[in-house]
Amino acid sequence: MDFDDDAQLDTSQIQDRRGRSSGGGRGNAGAMMAGGAAYKVFGGGITGLIAMGVVIFLMSGGLGGSADPQPAQGQAAGTDLAATCRTGADADTIPECRIVAAVNSVQAYWASALGGSAPYRRADTVFFTDRVDTACGSATSDVGPFYCPADETVYLDLGFFDQLRSDFGAQGGTFAETYVIAHEYGHHVQHLVGFDQEVGQDRQGPTSGAVRLELQADCFAGVWARNAVRTGFVESLTQADIADGLDAASVIGDDRIQQRTAGRVIPEQFTHGTSAQRQKWLTTGYTTGDPNRCDTFSAARL
Repeated sequence: MDFDDDAQLDTSQIQDRRGRSSGGGRGNAGAMMAGGAAYKVFGGGITGLIAMGVVIFLMSGGLGGSADPQPAQGQAAGTDLAATCRTGADADTIPECRIVAAVNSVQAYWASALGGSAPYRRADTVFFTDRVDTACGSATSDVGPFYCPADETVYLDLGFFDQLRSDFGAQGGTFAETYVIAHEYGHHVQHLVGFDQEVGQDRQGPTSGAVRLELQADCFAGVWARNAVRTGFVESLTQADIADGLDAASVIGDDRIQQRTAGRVIPEQFTHGTSAQRQKWLTTGYTTGDPNRCDTFSAARL
């Protein structure tokens, strides 16, 4: 994946909280996140992307819990990040700048794609280390990347991408990382449009609302990828890039995670969909480039 060298990066969309201490969360949502009840089935680490996304969504109304906003933690967009990440050329060589460029591109696409009764609102991405406080409670790096609807923010410990490769054997590559970012911003789009309200208490199972929500976020990631060059931040995407994204989608499928951690597949506990399903919906989004083709809630077969 190659970024446009002349693209001007906007680091104001990033809050860099790395290296800052963070206290515990408050309210029912904070207790749920800290306890990890909904993602313990698969263990820690990378399972954040498997299970944490639905946990975060359900904290915003689905479980009936309250989540008081947490205190602000410093200035948005750290000075060093702003000085380092200026153009797409920086994104081609510096990991942090690559995420900045991906966030800029994803948000530029959805700002142009959404309108009418659900216009796009910008969502910041927070870089953190070890632990972070959010309006959905307190979380550690073990939960992986996640989106909190209560503060409309994506949270990311950049060490996750190393774990994706080293612990789970993902091929890596730039697009594998940007797919994860686009998936989390897919959750933001769902929140703006109201698809997250479709889940209710239907939180586990092969055709559950939780699975449909996550597969739709994969599809939205594919839609962005199809339109990424038009945003002005991405120079090109190759078939090898898409293959890296599909590989990442495969290694974080429910069935593959369960087989690796529990030694068997338990469909009744699915929250994100199988490897094949995640690849299918990422591909659907990419080949069509149309968010209207991502209606997993009406799909007879996932």
